[in-house]
Amino acid sequence: MCGIVAYIGYREAYPIIIKGLKRLEYRGYDSSGVALLTPEKNLNIYKKSGKVSDLEAHASGKDLHAFTGMGHTRWATHGVPNDVNAHPHLSQNGEFAIIHNGIIENYHSLKTALIERGHEFKSETDTEVLIHLIEEVHKNNIVSFEEAVRMALTQVIGAYAIVILSKQDPTYLIGARKGSPMVVGIGENEHFIASDATPIVEYTRNVVYLNDGEIVIIDKNKLTIKTIDNTVKTPYIHELEINLESIEKGGFDHFMQKEIFEQPRSILDSFRGRTHINEATIAMAGIDKFEDKLKNIKRIIIVGCGTSWHAGLVGEYLFEDFARIPVEVEYASEFRYRNPVLDENDFVIAISQSGETADTLAALELAKSKGATIFGVCNVVGSSIPRITDAGAYTHAGPEIGVASTKAFTAQVTALILMALSVAQKRGTITTERLRELLIELETIPGKVETALKLDAHIKTIAEEFKNSRNALYLGRGYGFPIALEGALKLKEISYIHAEGYPAAEMKHGPIALIDEEMPVVVIATQHSNYEKVISNIQEVRARKGRVIAIATEGDEHITSQADYVIYIPQCEEAMLPLIASIPLQLLSYHIAVLRECNVDQPRNLAKSVTVE
Repeated sequence: MCGIVAYIGYREAYPIIIKGLKRLEYRGYDSSGVALLTPEKNLNIYKKSGKVSDLEAHASGKDLHAFTGMGHTRWATHGVPNDVNAHPHLSQNGEFAIIHNGIIENYHSLKTALIERGHEFKSETDTEVLIHLIEEVHKNNIVSFEEAVRMALTQVIGAYAIVILSKQDPTYLIGARKGSPMVVGIGENEHFIASDATPIVEYTRNVVYLNDGEIVIIDKNKLTIKTIDNTVKTPYIHELEINLESIEKGGFDHFMQKEIFEQPRSILDSFRGRTHINEATIAMAGIDKFEDKLKNIKRIIIVGCGTSWHAGLVGEYLFEDFARIPVEVEYASEFRYRNPVLDENDFVIAISQSGETADTLAALELAKSKGATIFGVCNVVGSSIPRITDAGAYTHAGPEIGVASTKAFTAQVTALILMALSVAQKRGTITTERLRELLIELETIPGKVETALKLDAHIKTIAEEFKNSRNALYLGRGYGFPIALEGALKLKEISYIHAEGYPAAEMKHGPIALIDEEMPVVVIATQHSNYEKVISNIQEVRARKGRVIAIATEGDEHITSQADYVIYIPQCEEAMLPLIASIPLQLLSYHIAVLRECNVDQPRNLAKSVTVE
């Protein structure tokens, strides 16, 4: 995915765009660029490989005066990261400029046809092909700029969020989307276009979320939205809920660190107002809407990618434990390309922090085409998944800027706990007394997470011991298994240490061959079911000289004789273990990455949300 931001209005565009690109840099950070259109119709383009700060240095001292402009920060798909492949890209005649998030799948056939018509290309990108196509349509059909964009997009196969400007009109800006997010900000005599709301929240709280297949035209401060087939749409204006403070570091060294420490609040916000302990009830409108269906449902399918897939595994245990419904958890990227057996009796839950994950959206579309009921668990209001699902639940984690998900994971698990308990109550598979016990326990979780966060200094000392490791193994059983997977993912994402998560019993079926005195083995060894078996697994590791880091329950003195390092967490109900046990693993990964001098918030080759295949 990439980040796009554009401005048209009465202010100087460049400062707004550069600040916006810095806030969008979590979406892509291998190159960036700006296009500034002056009132005198001069189109100045500056672009540079590297960080936005490199672009800022490159543009320093140059002509930056303009009231219309756009900027882009890239996560490379077509073409290596360099100055030439950086956006914006120009049409051959230099009249049109474009920035683009997405992939044009039929770019090769379009490029071949355009070359035959005399077009020459400077970059390796699919984006440059699109702007040349717009030029060709405009030239050959003698149509308006707007009409040329619309006609060109009818020939495109793929996903895109684009902003285009024309050198001939500094008061005119066009944006369009299909499969990639785009938000339009509406201010007083000014407009903004961006990939998400973070670059524009300090200027306006009124936004329009473009739907797939829509084009926005801003002409002399007049905003029009049309479909690609030229049908005018009435824009629905949303009021942003995020604030500027939530997207700043707030005194922390990194966004990831801040977001780890925000989890007591984000977990609380994800169940606040939904639980009623005295009545032993849960209020979730999306679940209540399908009460009759859920009473008799035969199967739930959960789809997600990365961290969201791990949350889905926790959801599998929750729904099967409490609601007694068979659950399948699928990688969205695989599910969409199979021919899955689906019908109107299935309930499909899609989990996505951003609500824009391309594979998850495609999996939902597939499920919808088969007649299944589709439900979304999402963090971003107004994103694509909430708009296409039959119902859903927001997680209320707040903006997550760090590429490696932390608070999004625990917020997703919180929502899944509520969903599973609500469905269990409707199906009569849980007693009122037991439900009340679990709701009371959930109320204590933010405080227990606070306690786990106080282990930060202790965990940092453990990180010092393992900062130079080349491999790591994470083991868990039951609810501990998804935690192990998520802990391993965090370590490899931000520290570049190879790490794998396994069910503890599966260690003997292969991974045990890797264990030696250089191998740290992190074990979820809390006093829940299978505790004795996990202790046996630890002994197997130690017999092979592996170094054990145990996540254990407060008061467990036995574990000290079994593990080299112990991180104690508060006792909790087993179903809520992921909300607490994941905290020390996040901190461990964070500190190891910092000690290795890795870029914690922007790990190499990764972007926050994968909005392209």
